[in-house]
Amino acid sequence: MKAYQHKVQYYETDKMGITHHSNYIRWMEEARIDFLEQLGWNYEKLEEAGIFSPVTAVTCKYKISTTFPDILTITVSVAEFQGVTLKLKYEMKNADGKLACEAYSEHCFLNAEGKLLRLQKEHPAFYQVLLSLKA
Repeated sequence: MKAYQHKVQYYETDKMGITHHSNYIRWMEEARIDFLEQLGWNYEKLEEAGIFSPVTAVTCKYKISTTFPDILTITVSVAEFQGVTLKLKYEMKNADGKLACEAYSEHCFLNAEGKLLRLQKEHPAFYQVLLSLKA
């Protein structure tokens, strides 16, 4: 899979010129959207199939600061997948290849009525794609 790249914008920094910590969460979403598109399961396709995947938890470990106009390469991988829940891992590295942030997002799968989906039974094609990427 091709990694997602994000250029730190000036407005994403604080008064000290360092990227504000909240932006990393937004970049995770950008990278996750790109990741799903590369898998052939973009948000439009998921929603048309009646699959919704809210974030249930997020963790970030900030290793080194980033500043404007750093370019971060963000890799996304499946850390855990149990069919009902998905945990994604994000590694954000600067142009020198140094790890700036290691993060995780956890998701569940719901239908349009907000009830839990069992992907293996209800959406086996998407289930198989995620299962094939499990670490």
